[in-house]
Amino acid sequence: MGFYPQPNDWQCGPFALKHALVMLGILVEERQISKLAGTNWWYGTDEIQLGRAARQFQCELKLIRRFDPEQARRELIAHLRHGYPTLLCMYEWSHWVTVVKAERGKFILMDSRDKAVLTILSWKELKRHWVYHEEDELDRRAIQTIYDFHPVVPHFRVQTKAKFSLARANYLRRPTNRTFSRLWDVYLADLLNLCKPRTSRSTNVISLGEFMRRYENMILDQVDLWHGWIVRSQGKRILNYIHFVADTYGLVIHDADEKRALAGITAIMTLWAASEYGVSSVYQPVKRKSRR
Repeated sequence: MGFYPQPNDWQCGPFALKHALVMLGILVEERQISKLAGTNWWYGTDEIQLGRAARQFQCELKLIRRFDPEQARRELIAHLRHGYPTLLCMYEWSHWVTVVKAERGKFILMDSRDKAVLTILSWKELKRHWVYHEEDELDRRAIQTIYDFHPVVPHFRVQTKAKFSLARANYLRRPTNRTFSRLWDVYLADLLNLCKPRTSRSTNVISLGEFMRRYENMILDQVDLWHGWIVRSQGKRILNYIHFVADTYGLVIHDADEKRALAGITAIMTLWAASEYGVSSVYQPVKRKSRR
């Protein structure tokens, strides 16, 4: 369920909806969306099918059609500022993508045909890929330009909402962080068991940045001791990824949960060390060869 490319040419719709839902804190696999939508290999998925799937997650997939590109741009940005990830069918209605943020004249997209998935386009680039050309039924020589967009509007109060930025998108686009982005949902699921979203009423909480400042070395020392040996720089990288996801969703730790979070993250890091470096037998006597 992380950010990885689509495996075929016809599943872009379910991937786009999956990316929109994960922005709202809803973790679902594209295969489940494909089943709910009725995706097929010869046609793909249209907006009616995606809307049917979105309703299963208490969301509405709206359709907004504009013919003027500047008006379409303004309204797209307005919906993004309201926190609604928005689906676009690009390249003459042949490929679905998800727009998640507009910042400084740039648009952050999740495009399942891109190796990094996260893509950054200028307005000029987005407009060129977004526009659909339709012949006028009365005058075949006249071409009408259409800009459809589909905000995903939740029918519930969103508590866990991703806040991407150009800096965050560029970070995830780095080849060295490709594995991390493809495990995005795993990091988020683990964090949601240990942290809570920050709200206007949040009191007596600490950010993951402050938590790491207090406990990072302690966690790495403990994992090193339990496992026997780890590369600390690699362990620190995993903790940085945990911090990155938490900050993206505004997750914090309440003071009363600080010890629980410390134990939980240490356990997660211990499992990481075991998978990364392997483990030997635990609490088993060493078998010695007999002497003759």
